[in-house]
Amino acid sequence: MPDSYSTRQGHFDFEQWSSLATLDPEAFEARRHALIEEVIRSAPLHRQPRLRGLQWRLDRMRERSGTPLAACIRMSEMMWEALLGEGGLRDSLESLTQARPEPTRRPAARVLYLDAARRHRTQ
Repeated sequence: MPDSYSTRQGHFDFEQWSSLATLDPEAFEARRHALIEEVIRSAPLHRQPRLRGLQWRLDRMRERSGTPLAACIRMSEMMWEALLGEGGLRDSLESLTQARPEPTRRPAARVLYLDAARRHRTQ
């Protein structure tokens, strides 16, 4: 993959990617898939399955959306839900700053044996 298409170094040439998508959509998709795979492979091994699952969801979203703009809007909504929705990143961060209640201790319990022979041995 030529450096001009790379985003790993913080460089993203939108004009080149846009031109490639217009002139050769198949080459664009091949490069897009290769770059995504490179990013996933660079992640720690324990994170890769989750990243692959997320990418699968994004790919299905793109397939089901009528236009690239519709796909972008749906992906943006998904991102905001992950950030602000119930159990999202905001909730997780807030839970770190809140005081945690002390765990409640369970009262001691008396063990009841259902086996008569065992019950007599322990008395």
